Amino acid sequence: MMPTVVIIAGGVATRLRPITETIPKALLMVADKPFIAHQLLLLKKNGVKRVVICSGYLSHQIEEFVGDGSQFGLSVKFSVDGDKLLGTGGAVKKALPLLEDEFFVMYGDSYLTVDFKNVYDYFAQHQNMGLMTVFKNHNAWDNSNIVFEGGKIVIYDKKRKVQGMDYIDYGLGILRKPAFDAMSSRDVFDLAELYQDLIAKNQMLGYQVPERFYEIGSPKGLAETESYFLNLKK
Repeated sequence: MMPTVVIIAGGVATRLRPITETIPKALLMVADKPFIAHQLLLLKKNGVKRVVICSGYLSHQIEEFVGDGSQFGLSVKFSVDGDKLLGTGGAVKKALPLLEDEFFVMYGDSYLTVDFKNVYDYFAQHQNMGLMTVFKNHNAWDNSNIVFEGGKIVIYDKKRKVQGMDYIDYGLGILRKPAFDAMSSRDVFDLAELYQDLIAKNQMLGYQVPERFYEIGSPKGLAETESYFLNLKK
């Protein structure tokens, strides 16, 4: 059975203001559907049965739309940040009681056409604590942030530009619960910090994806994703 997928959807989406002042990014309309509906239908298509949504900003709106997930053929649970946003890593850490030992992680603004089963099968062949999908981006879609050589993630840094950074975090990861032991004393942190810790410990697998990702985190990305779905209908 495919692992549970965690969707991180708690951010305030400042790059999409003023649209997101009254509606969470997950519910932005894309090709006549709220974006999260596209995501959940994609997960169902990939054989996923269980989803946990980490929400925060305007969480109640997402919960009202998604419900228990049955309308999408899924079982959906929610883990809500609360009064203070916990960051992408802190949000996943809070959701751990709802999860099995291993689980997928994806972002609430990403639409990923990779075959999830192929990614999981690769992960299952190893004993590593995590896996990150990577795409040879050449800065075409957002800034490249990974040095990936010989099938290994050598450097991952979203803040510091390093020579040889031709790849980007594609947006789909797999983690085992013990990976969070390094963050046991922290409640607020970015998932990138956890990934960097795993890379330093040689515990992070890299899986190269051949096709681009789609995202709605910026006006440009939103327009490109809308175009992608409209072209599918032709």
